[in-house]
Amino acid sequence: MENNGENVNMPESTSQNEIKCFNCGAHLTFAPGTTSLKCEYCGALNEIKIDESALEDAVKEIDYLSTLENIENLGSDQLEEVHTVKCAACGAETTFNPNVVSSLCDFCGSPIAVKSNSTAKIIKPKAILPFKLEQYHGSQLYKQWLKGLWFAPNDLKKLATQSEKLSGVYLPYWTYDAVTDTFYTGERGDDYKVPYEYKDKDGNVKTGYKTQTRWSAARGRVHNEFDDIFVVGSKSLPRSYLDGLEPWNLQELVPYDEKFLSGFKTETYGVDLKVGFETAQQKMQSKIDSTIRNDIGGDRQKIDTKNVNYSDITFKHILLPVWISAYRYKDKVYRFVINGQSGRVQGERPVSWIKVIALIVAIVAIISLFFIFSEK
Repeated sequence: MENNGENVNMPESTSQNEIKCFNCGAHLTFAPGTTSLKCEYCGALNEIKIDESALEDAVKEIDYLSTLENIENLGSDQLEEVHTVKCAACGAETTFNPNVVSSLCDFCGSPIAVKSNSTAKIIKPKAILPFKLEQYHGSQLYKQWLKGLWFAPNDLKKLATQSEKLSGVYLPYWTYDAVTDTFYTGERGDDYKVPYEYKDKDGNVKTGYKTQTRWSAARGRVHNEFDDIFVVGSKSLPRSYLDGLEPWNLQELVPYDEKFLSGFKTETYGVDLKVGFETAQQKMQSKIDSTIRNDIGGDRQKIDTKNVNYSDITFKHILLPVWISAYRYKDKVYRFVINGQSGRVQGERPVSWIKVIALIVAIVAIISLFFIFSEK
C-alpha cells in the first residue's frame, strides 16, 4: 500500500474508544479514501488489517423470517449493545466521542447535552462502507451547491457559510433480497382508429380519425427477483433525500470494524427489521406493476387485483457513509447531505418569494412587450 512517505503500522488497540497511534500513543481517526487510521499529531498512518476470510461472511445474506421469529433469542454474534445520545428536537440517536459533554445535533443543528447515555440492543451490522470522500472535498461540493441555488434569500449564503462544517455520520441501512410471484387480474386495451367527417375553415368536408380502445379481460402470473433493495434505517432525515444519494457500490463493503468509525458518529436504526421490509415491499411495487403491464400487453393496461407471494427473503444490516450539514434559517432547519462514497448531493433550502415574484413580473412584462411590438 502506498503511504506517501508516512509510517504505516498496526494500531495498538481495537477498541473504538482507545485506538492509539503505534508511534506516539495519540488517538487515531479513520482517513477517508484509505484503509488506514491517521494520527493527528505525528501524521503516521496505522493500517487497518481487513480480514479477507471474514469478507464473505460479512456480505452474506441472512434469512429474514427465521431472524424475525427468533430475534429475542439471537446471540452476541448477532446482537450488540450500543450507547447513544438522543436529540430532543429531531429524535436522532447517535454515538458520541469519549469525553464530549455537549455538542450540536448533526441532523438538525439543535444543541444537545450528554447528561446520560441510553443503551439499546440492536442487530449488529455485519459490513460497513468506509468513507471515501474527505471532509475538505465534501465542503467544496457544499460551496458549489450553494453557488448554484436559484431564488435563495440574499443572506442565505452568508448564514450557510457560517454553519458549513460537515459532520461524518455512518447511517444504518437494511438491504433486502426477495423472489415474488404475483397473480393478477386486469384489462388489456387495444387501440384502433375510427373515421369521422368534419369541415375545415373553408367549409370543405374532410375525413379525420380518432382513437378508440377495445378492452378485454386479462389475467396471469409474473415472476420477479429483487436484489439489494435499500431501506434507510434512519428517521432523522427525509427518506427522499437519502434515496437520492443512491446508487451505492456495495462491492466496496468491508467487514464491520470499529476502527473505521473512529472520528465519526454512528446512528442506530429507528426503523426495525420488520418495518424495513414493509418499506422494501413498497419499493418493489413499481417493478411488479411494470412486469404485469408488460405481461398484459396491448396499448393500454389496467391492473384490477394483484396477489403478491414473497419467498427467499434475505437481508443485510450495513453502515453507509454520509456527510451532513444542518443550519437554521428563520427558525427552520435545513439539511444538506453528501454520499460519502460517490459525492452525490441532496439538500434543502429556503426560497425567496420576492425573487420568484420579481421573475414572474419580468416574464409577464417581456411577453406583453412582445405582443405590443408584434401588433405594430
